[in-house]
Amino acid sequence: MTTLITTIDGRITFWMDKHCQSLMKISLALIFIWFGLLKPFGMSPEEELIKRTVYFFPPDIVLSVLGCWEVAIGIGLLYRPLLRVALLLLLIELPGTFLPLIVLPDVCFHSIPFGLSLEGQYIVKNLFLISAAFVIGSKVSSDQ
Repeated sequence: MTTLITTIDGRITFWMDKHCQSLMKISLALIFIWFGLLKPFGMSPEEELIKRTVYFFPPDIVLSVLGCWEVAIGIGLLYRPLLRVALLLLLIELPGTFLPLIVLPDVCFHSIPFGLSLEGQYIVKNLFLISAAFVIGSKVSSDQ
């Protein structure tokens, strides 16, 4: 029984190791393309947060540029020759997503520093996206 479990575990681990990079790139690409497409069409749930954070630029331009930027990241993650460019664009963009935590703490927290509002949780989840980008980036040379 132990040998059977070890064999099954080994096969599952091998499958996960073989496909984890591809699955992570595809899921990250879908997130960026999906969320990016919502912005220029005025359908993004974070639209008001972006407008209030980057209040010194025209909102329509900010949303269009940010949306196109995110779609470009997603496409770059799916198209191998653009992978390094996509990761660079992602790492340039994501630190800016934390700006509302500083600029709009009243919106992002219901109790500073740990009581995150829904908007704050939406922002903090970007730590995972950054980590996923690092995992993908760590394998770029061996992946190509």
